[in-house]
Amino acid sequence: MNKYKKLVLGIILDAIGCASFIIPGIGEFSDIIWAPVSGWLMTSLYKGKPGKIAGIITFAEEALPGLDVIPTFTLMWFYTYVLKKE
Repeated sequence: MNKYKKLVLGIILDAIGCASFIIPGIGEFSDIIWAPVSGWLMTSLYKGKPGKIAGIITFAEEALPGLDVIPTFTLMWFYTYVLKKE
């Protein structure tokens, strides 16, 4: 997948994660479903050890209340394509 398509997809997935704040009460319940899905999506988008670590971090960030505002997919893209140039 093109790196810019990954960026757009990451921003969309981060927005979905933040959407739980829109519906009070129901939002935290939706995180029970979204946390494992987002962890799996992260490991699918970014392969190898960095993807696995990011998947665990994404799962924890979505599962813990109040941390949904952290854009983990966008941060992982920034790490992969800006900070970790090979």
